[in-house]
Amino acid sequence: MQWAEDDRCVPAGVGPVGVSGPVTGNAYLMYHGTTSQRAQAILSGGFCRSGGGMLGPGVYLSRDLEKAVRYPIGHPEYDKVVLKVVVDVGNVIVINYQNHPLQKTWQYHGYDSAWVPPNCGMVPSGLEESCIWDPSRIRVIEVIRPRPAQPCPAEAADNMWFPMMLLTGALLFFGIIRQ
Repeated sequence: MQWAEDDRCVPAGVGPVGVSGPVTGNAYLMYHGTTSQRAQAILSGGFCRSGGGMLGPGVYLSRDLEKAVRYPIGHPEYDKVVLKVVVDVGNVIVINYQNHPLQKTWQYHGYDSAWVPPNCGMVPSGLEESCIWDPSRIRVIEVIRPRPAQPCPAEAADNMWFPMMLLTGALLFFGIIRQ
C-alpha cells in the first residue's frame, strides 16, 4: 500500500510542517492514524481523549505523516486511514526527555498540548508526536486512505506504453522511422 499526501497546500492561517516545534497560539496541519471504523466515529462525533499514553490522556497526533500511517500498530494496512487535521495547539509544552516532571500531567498545569521533538529519545521511531488535551481544538479536513502500490510501467502486464516508447525512441534514433 502507498500513502499519498501533498502537504504543500496549507490552509490559510495554518503553519506548515517544519523543523521547529509547534509555537504556542498557532494552528498546524497534523495527522492521526486510525481504523476505517474509528475514523467514521470521529467524523460523526469528534475526537475523544485517550485514557493515557506516553504523555497521559489526550488525543495523539503528529505533524509527520510517516508517524501517523503506522497506527494503529498491528492493524491490517488495508483498513488503516489517516485523518488530516488542523489543530489549534494553544499553550505548548515541550517534553523532550523520559521522566520529565510534567510528562503525564502537563494538561493540569495550564498547557493545551504537549510536543515530543524528533530524535530526543522519547519515541523509538525518532519521529515527533503531539498530544492535545481538548479535542475541540482539532478539526478534520481530509481522510487519507492507502492506495494499492502501482507497478512500474515496464512491469505492468496490461500496460505496454513504456516498452513501446522505448522501441519508438530507438527507431527514431536509428532513422528507421521519421517524426
